[in-house]
Amino acid sequence: MDNIKKSRYQTDRQLFIRHLKGRIFVVIALIATLIGLITLIVLLYNIFRDGIGWLNWNFINSFPSRFPKQAGIKSALFGTLWMLVLTAVIAFPIGVGAAIYLVEYARDNWFNRFIYLNISNLAGVPSIVYGILGLAIFVRLMSLGPSVLAGALTMSLLILPVIIIASIEAIKTVPNSLKEAAYALGSTRWQVVKNIVLPSSFSGILTGTILALSRAIGETAPLIMIGALAFIAFVPKSPLDTFTVLPIQIFNWVSRPQDDFQHLAAAGIIVLLVVLLSINFLAIFLRNRMQKRFD
Repeated sequence: MDNIKKSRYQTDRQLFIRHLKGRIFVVIALIATLIGLITLIVLLYNIFRDGIGWLNWNFINSFPSRFPKQAGIKSALFGTLWMLVLTAVIAFPIGVGAAIYLVEYARDNWFNRFIYLNISNLAGVPSIVYGILGLAIFVRLMSLGPSVLAGALTMSLLILPVIIIASIEAIKTVPNSLKEAAYALGSTRWQVVKNIVLPSSFSGILTGTILALSRAIGETAPLIMIGALAFIAFVPKSPLDTFTVLPIQIFNWVSRPQDDFQHLAAAGIIVLLVVLLSINFLAIFLRNRMQKRFD
């Protein structure tokens, strides 16, 4: 009888310790989340306080200038949009195609596992390394110079591992029963991929792609390496024109000592946030439409 009571006491004590540890972990996680949220709110408040008064149509429609009252962000905004579109056009089909091959066509052997391992490692490589690679290959070897196309190709290399990994994980969520049913009806492998796999996984693929493009929008180091300029007084007309982007223009303003340029930088950050949030909103909209269509 005493042994039974002792065993119950030990069990209750262990359960109490487990519940206590769980509650402590919840409190720690909540505190960490609140610290991050409060920090973000403070930063956003400072940015909007400093930049909202400078955000107007003249700021959007003017080119950079050494005179703060006349300076704008037109060339950087159009350069960012150019680079974003070209990067998406280049990276999306290559990334999704590679993911489809690795999941649906490649055999499960050491070589393909080695490829997947290297893709996962490439996702964690610092962005400056891709900038050096883009400088060596696209700017110098291919003689593209500091053009929009060179920047888009460099950014495509940067985000390709992220798109491939996200696409692989999305494709793996498609139930095997759907594919087996299609095969049982006489469908070819490509018909299964086109009609079953891609529609079912497209929402996850799109989410990963948008997250990767969001990273590309905020990167500065690779573009500085390939020679993207801080001062551009024209809008790029073709992929071979020189360009600048919002992060580089913001960095240029922040590095200046005058207070007015600090306000311009804050206004530029607001524009960058609007572009980023618009892309994410578009991704959510397209993802929900694809899910409803497939359901």
